[in-house]
Amino acid sequence: MRGHNHSILREPPKDFILLGVSDRPWLELPLFAVLLVSYILAILGNIAIILVSRLDSQLHSPMYIFLGHLSFLDLCYTTTTVPQMLVNMGSSSKTISYGGCTMQYAIFHWLGCTECIVLAAMALDRYVAICEPLRYAVIMHRPLCQQLVAVAWLSGFGNSLVQVVLTVQLPFCGRQVLNNFFCEVPAMIKLSCADTAMNDTTLAVLVAFFVLVPLVLILFSYGFIARAVLRIQSSRGRHKAFGTCSSHLVVVSLFYLPAIYMYLQPSSSYSQEQGKFISLFYSIVTPTLNPFIYTLRNKDVKGALRKLPSRIWRLCRLGSEM
Repeated sequence: MRGHNHSILREPPKDFILLGVSDRPWLELPLFAVLLVSYILAILGNIAIILVSRLDSQLHSPMYIFLGHLSFLDLCYTTTTVPQMLVNMGSSSKTISYGGCTMQYAIFHWLGCTECIVLAAMALDRYVAICEPLRYAVIMHRPLCQQLVAVAWLSGFGNSLVQVVLTVQLPFCGRQVLNNFFCEVPAMIKLSCADTAMNDTTLAVLVAFFVLVPLVLILFSYGFIARAVLRIQSSRGRHKAFGTCSSHLVVVSLFYLPAIYMYLQPSSSYSQEQGKFISLFYSIVTPTLNPFIYTLRNKDVKGALRKLPSRIWRLCRLGSEM
């Protein structure tokens, strides 16, 4: 049947229908309100983190360089998916063009893999800060941080490029209905009427590499960190060391647990109904919470945020005088 459909439809479809929660119309209005508020909070929170990491000289250390890039990734994450969701929920038309759909899952997978590596780089930074404090400035110098960030972005782009090249070749037959809130590669593969064994295998291998390898590095880093923290004699010192890592651990958990559930399961057991709500979680909930997680437990960031309005005001005055 799949092979027969492959020969029937050679032209790509004009658009796709994104079901979202249209099968539960009573849920659309409250979900629209939740998404809108979450999107506004995500935009404001992540822009604030980016600004303070750039404008405050006390936040120019490697940790905040990575945090600034993480906030930029989260900002792009939400902007890639949420506006389309809001438009679809606010109208009777639930469509997205073929080109728009392709662009959406291309950017989404690019950002996702980039974030995996950025989170691993942040774990490396915490390992050096706690286990090698005297050599921290020598090891985690600015050029190394910039190289790690560049590797993250380029690796994520390479993964996305492979996924897009394979996915755009898939034929789609019948009604082009995606049981999701936005376009994602697993949902696109599920919708195709061709033999998708190559796509399933490539997706599994690449995602396993980009998810599991950084996760293993993070776990190893925190294994060494835990051993170093337990050797600290004073309880105050242990509490301070733990405080510098707890925010990152929470963010890693919020990002990796849904990603592992979503992508590292056999395609035969993939449930679109469950998958679309998991996708909703890591596309809006995690980017919204991340700025607050880092702010609540970080005195430096809280202090920089309090000074942010006056810094912006001074920059605006300087700009107007010039």
